[in-house]
Amino acid sequence: MSSLIEQAAERLEQLRRAGVDVPQAASPGLSGISAESATPAATPVFEKVQLPKEPAPSSRQVTLDLNAILAAGIVTPNAPRSRAADQYRVIKRPLITNAMGKGATILKHGNLIMVTSALAGEGKSFTAINLAMSIAAELDNTVMLIDADVARPSVPRMLGLEAGAGLLDLLEGTADMASVLLKTNIDKLTILPSGTPHPRATELLASDAMRALLDDMAQRYSDRIIIFDSPPLLLKTEARVLASQMGQIVMVVQADKTSQADVQHALSTIENCPLRMLVLNKARGDSIGGYGHGYGYSRGYGYGYGTANEQQSA
Repeated sequence: MSSLIEQAAERLEQLRRAGVDVPQAASPGLSGISAESATPAATPVFEKVQLPKEPAPSSRQVTLDLNAILAAGIVTPNAPRSRAADQYRVIKRPLITNAMGKGATILKHGNLIMVTSALAGEGKSFTAINLAMSIAAELDNTVMLIDADVARPSVPRMLGLEAGAGLLDLLEGTADMASVLLKTNIDKLTILPSGTPHPRATELLASDAMRALLDDMAQRYSDRIIIFDSPPLLLKTEARVLASQMGQIVMVVQADKTSQADVQHALSTIENCPLRMLVLNKARGDSIGGYGHGYGYSRGYGYGYGTANEQQSA
């Protein structure tokens, strides 16, 4: 018995040295107890001590400068009506319909939408941000914008945010969603940065962890639409890996720049995606019809032409 009491006393002293607040009532009269006098009344020394709990991590709140964003040509939910805002309303409507399972065909991961391009500089990041902003103005949907262009992340820079942990950290297991997700002052918009650069980014995007993450994202919130800003299809293999998990793909084509051969080549790399839409970017009003002429895509997938007269080319 004495050895048990001594062990308990030693443990309590270790807890006190570690900074744990141990009530004195938990160790009554230890110094005066001997083996002969020990009785069941001394059992309080074995009561469990409640260790302090670490607070649960919460998403970080960031404030977007909406005036600066609007001045850069990006639509914001509360901005006055404009031609650009109307164009993105046209572009988003079929995407939302399909995402919510109200289209002609029910799509797996229909609420996961990848925005990409054939080559760099066609405006895919700008389009992804504007689509997310436009969807954030919806009454019945929320939107998460994910910077999946892990080699050249643009979303934080274009929105005036600092780079930080994000998607790659989640996949590597060094962070959890609550610690890397950014809540914004736009009520229905959250942002997930690309995260810490990683030499095996392609493998992380193709991993079982990525598939599990996307399944969870697609199913957890029935009202959430998730926009992925992806690398260009003809420059990075990450985009093709990511495309295999998407329900819808928006490919941005810059008018009077991207060749029809590049567009066809890019589309051939994502043939397995059930629905692909083309958005014609930086189109002049008199060139929309002519540019679209000759694109004879008649395969079994949905596609369409929208226009977005953007000022940036990220």
